Amino acid sequence: MIQAKQALLDALAAAVAQIAPEADYSPAFESPKQAAHGDFAITAAMQLARAHKRNPRELATALVEALNAQPAVARWVSALEIAGPGFINLRLSDAAKQAVVAEVLAAGETFGQRPAHGRKLMCEFVSANPTGPLHVGHGRQGALGDAICRLFESQGWAVSREFYYNDAGVQITTLARSTQARLQGFKPGDEGWPADAYNGDYIADIATDFLAGATVHADDRAFTASGDAQDIDSIRQFAVAYLRHEQDLDLQAFGVRFDNYFLESSLYADGKVDDAVARLKAAGKTYEDEGALWLRSTDYGDDKDRVMRKGDGTFTYFVPDVAYHIDKWQRGFDKVINVQGSDHHGTIARVRAGLQAAGVGIPQGWPDYVLHKMVTVMKGGEEVKISKRAGSYVTLRDLIQWTSRDAVRFFLISRKADTEFVFDVDLALKASDENPVFYVQYAHARICSVLAQYTARTGRATDAATLAAADRALLTAPTETALMLKLAAYPDMLAGAAADFAPHDVAFYLRDLAAALHSWYAAERFLIDDAALAAARMALLAATRQVLQNALGMIGVSAPDAMAREPAATATDTPPPAETA
Repeated sequence: MIQAKQALLDALAAAVAQIAPEADYSPAFESPKQAAHGDFAITAAMQLARAHKRNPRELATALVEALNAQPAVARWVSALEIAGPGFINLRLSDAAKQAVVAEVLAAGETFGQRPAHGRKLMCEFVSANPTGPLHVGHGRQGALGDAICRLFESQGWAVSREFYYNDAGVQITTLARSTQARLQGFKPGDEGWPADAYNGDYIADIATDFLAGATVHADDRAFTASGDAQDIDSIRQFAVAYLRHEQDLDLQAFGVRFDNYFLESSLYADGKVDDAVARLKAAGKTYEDEGALWLRSTDYGDDKDRVMRKGDGTFTYFVPDVAYHIDKWQRGFDKVINVQGSDHHGTIARVRAGLQAAGVGIPQGWPDYVLHKMVTVMKGGEEVKISKRAGSYVTLRDLIQWTSRDAVRFFLISRKADTEFVFDVDLALKASDENPVFYVQYAHARICSVLAQYTARTGRATDAATLAAADRALLTAPTETALMLKLAAYPDMLAGAAADFAPHDVAFYLRDLAAALHSWYAAERFLIDDAALAAARMALLAATRQVLQNALGMIGVSAPDAMAREPAATATDTPPPAETA
């Protein structure tokens, strides 16, 4: 069907060029509002009518006549119908719908993907300060960022994943003083415990290992503690390395990897902050007022000018961000996406203003941002607000240990990033259709079970090459047609999800695909005496399994071959006995 759709789009372009040679028109199909109206809707006649001063229905009639003369239409279309003021409803032939089975089996894990085009993309996400364990919000960033990277990779981009460490500033000083207080025998609540200290049990763990003279290894560093409670520099370096290591373990448990770790401190050490400030001054985009250095960010749409350097000589938060993004641009990335919490909204305008003012060739609107809202965790019907280990929040590792990596991954991308999300731990543990990740994974396991039963009963293989020879023309049941149309929608869904930074579209698609599979499973039998029909249905099952695997892989979720259901499943959802599958 993918081939058929492209051929029909080419036919539409040719037909429009025939009836309106001067038209500036890009061929496109829309989805009818009602499935009964057809498989695709064509609105070209209404789009062209005004410019050509012609009645849209008359244009539609001419367009249908031109389309019917196209070989692709004769091959892949069963009907073209004019409706309303000039809509054209297109009904695909059975052969067009059935073709997707062979297309999926032939492409395998690359089905829906586009070839490499040479453009480079960097996605920066998680970017947690090395001051504590990763919290659930970092988990949402990890799930979103990794899925966005996978989506863009599927569209031919060369993708780099980057983690930015704010390893400079007041938070690191607070971390060092908190650890030192533990080393001196203080604990939260004691007189003498710093008011702004980090209170989690992890601070005590750092102090214990520091006293023991331990060596810690993180992705970019190793450090051995001096064991001296008065050596604040050693405490600081050890604590940062310790938490870098802890965060590495969190990310490994979540199945998220990074290609590069970028340290905020390097921007100062390498002179990149000073260089960025010098560029802005040389461009005439700064001024001094009341002892501070200001950026004329209102020249670029910001609601007010912003302080760059305060009276005490320190830079405000967005200045190293400007330097960092100039560095990203100079590394040759065509597109940059930052996945951050919604509390970063205020920095977007000033960072973009600084990048435009720097005059290094960065286009307007660069970089892109995906801002997410925080996550509320519910367990046993009550909100979980703190973790003993972290002291003030639920950690990502808590959530994974309570449920599973797959559940956390699926749930955290199952809603739009800018919406509030409640993570229900009890729901994530349910082995029933109420749990969306179970519902989708069970669809995959169900297919694996039927294919295994088929091989055991018939001795026939179910590999892609063997099933490609099945007679797809036998796949005419309404539930089969619905399932094949859903498979054919996968490539466009992927492209749209990437373009819109919307991995939740993949979760929605997976639930729809699983529903189509379960509906077919409930309506038809598979292990039947009609060998040709059984083989055709195995081919459709195998194609569906492949697309489920591909889509689950896009969001970093596994596709298990077997799963157990809760005994409370309804009769409709209970699989039939093996002999009637």
